[in-house]
Amino acid sequence: MADAVLTINAGSSSLKFSLYRVGDDGEPAAALEGAIEGIGTEPHMKAKDAGGRDLVDRRWQDQGMDHAAFFRVLGQWLREQLGDTRLAGVGHRVVHGGTEFAAPVRIDDEVLAKLDRLCPLAPLHQPHNLAGIRAVAAAQPDLPQVACFDTAFHRAHSELADWFALPRRFYDDGIRRYGFHGLSYEYIARALPSVAPELKDARVVVAHLGSGASMCAMQAGRSVDSTMGFTALDGLPMGTRSGALDPGVVLHLIRAYRMDADAIEAMLYHDCGLKGVSGISNDMRNLLASDDPHAAQAIELFVWHIAKQLGALSAVLGGLDAFVFTAGIGERSPEIRRRVCARLGWLGIALDEVANRAGGPRISTAGSKVAVFAIPTDEELMIARHTLAVLNGA
Repeated sequence: MADAVLTINAGSSSLKFSLYRVGDDGEPAAALEGAIEGIGTEPHMKAKDAGGRDLVDRRWQDQGMDHAAFFRVLGQWLREQLGDTRLAGVGHRVVHGGTEFAAPVRIDDEVLAKLDRLCPLAPLHQPHNLAGIRAVAAAQPDLPQVACFDTAFHRAHSELADWFALPRRFYDDGIRRYGFHGLSYEYIARALPSVAPELKDARVVVAHLGSGASMCAMQAGRSVDSTMGFTALDGLPMGTRSGALDPGVVLHLIRAYRMDADAIEAMLYHDCGLKGVSGISNDMRNLLASDDPHAAQAIELFVWHIAKQLGALSAVLGGLDAFVFTAGIGERSPEIRRRVCARLGWLGIALDEVANRAGGPRISTAGSKVAVFAIPTDEELMIARHTLAVLNGA
């Protein structure tokens, strides 16, 4: 009997899933992927098989159905899809692993309790990640589950890269720079040598540009530094998140605007970034299509900070050999790639306009001093690989 693994990425209003069948070589191969979106408002379930054929397109009139209810819906539907294939385990994206979890781990009650304590560090993601784990455990308590962490790829950082200039006792208590989007960066670190073998040991900056956005400096495929820090608020402006912020602004909001911690948290996570600056949308596609000057300002701010952070990360690496765009905006927006590269001529970057419009993977000219790529990421495949490795005791 063949085996399969399921990957889950549970968000506040969505449930993304992928099913991988395990080949004779032990490598997971995508069988289907889908999502249940609009949980709490207008739930909509869609999925396609590996060939792009629609498998389900179902909507509900929401009547208070929560994540647990939709996990039951998903479980029933998956049993029909699996046939005689055995589901060997479930791998979950878990945003924060804290100081303890530097690699994927099989989930038990003790692990779950430790991950619960990290929820304040990733309030937008962690509670929903853990809700998915609990829902699966309630439905199938004997099914193995594996947590795969967005912070784990960055645990090889030096202490110097992780310190804040705070009293040392806070670092010892876990207040340090963690970095996120690690599953995405790990995939690119593995994929880049197959696209450009000469860059196997190179100095590379990867820009994961989506609704959440960050950048990572890598040397020989290992994370050296990242723009995100203690939480997923830091670094670049994002869809609805502020990015890097002078802590004095937070103090001013408390004193002058009488905002409490909950109000500030809600604003920084949900009302800032592209949405806050433009006053229009958190979706880059909408902003690029708009003739509103505020939309143009939001785009330019986004591009400005990408170019600024690339300079900083290049300094950390002591030079730069390659620059990679990935994730939703990075993979699909040639205009954003063009605008970013236009600011990087001082690095010797020269964009190939035809290759950029075609989507790459290499989008720089032959004479560019820094090679530039657009490479799709695949966090779900990384989760599937890690889940199989944990289940096999690797």
